[in-house]
Amino acid sequence: MRSVFRVFLVATMVLLISACASNRQEEVLPEESYYQLARDAMNSGNFTEAERNLDFLETYYPFGRYAEQAQLDLIYARYQNLDLEGARAAADRFLRLNPQSEHSDYALYVRGVASYNLDIGLAARFFPIDNDARDPGEQRQAFRDFSTLVNRYPDSEYAADARQRMIAIRNRMANLELEAARYYIKREAYLAANNRARYVFENYSTTPAAEEALIIMTETYRFLGMDDAAKDTVQLLAINFPDSEAFDTNMAYQPHILKRQNRSLLNVVTFGLFGNE
Repeated sequence: MRSVFRVFLVATMVLLISACASNRQEEVLPEESYYQLARDAMNSGNFTEAERNLDFLETYYPFGRYAEQAQLDLIYARYQNLDLEGARAAADRFLRLNPQSEHSDYALYVRGVASYNLDIGLAARFFPIDNDARDPGEQRQAFRDFSTLVNRYPDSEYAADARQRMIAIRNRMANLELEAARYYIKREAYLAANNRARYVFENYSTTPAAEEALIIMTETYRFLGMDDAAKDTVQLLAINFPDSEAFDTNMAYQPHILKRQNRSLLNVVTFGLFGNE
């Protein structure tokens, strides 16, 4: 019995010590202390510790004097800590709680950049992944955020970079459609390829991909026996891209850019202008 009592006593003491330690850990600091700890951590590059103290600050002092700045710092800390989902969620919360804030442009910008980088993933850091061949995923959301930013805050310090990222997104989306068109051409699905190329020209006419889209449209119209449509598309190509390699020195369209080949295990269609794929 005595040994059982001793075991019970030791177990009780351990529980009491653990409870005391837990109480010490949960001790609430003054608002300014959390904020200063977070700032010191960010200045030293310890963004995990910064997040921890900013979370405490928001939990215990949601309407305190540092509330808005703490929310902004949390966006920054999470982004620097490569927590892109967390950064976007923090930006969402900031915009929801502070719709009239003078820092809304920053929150929109970081939310857009987080979405812009979200679908790249860790694999792209170590392996050569063609961005144009990937599903754009979050790119559309990023484009919406950047568009909102430049429309609402055209003079923002983040507007110029947002515009450049919008251009990059449009180029990527256009190239993705071209990838699909090339895929269909390889399988001699010319109508599907034509539809994809036409979509590029109608929706991304200001991107570099528009030239190739017109060439694919011309060639697929020819293969479909739609000669009038092919001629009209050649005229569009000449107007929009007079220096295209699809024309010879006399501005005559080269009619055999896309050649039908005997089927093989590797290729169905060989590209002249586009290169063998």
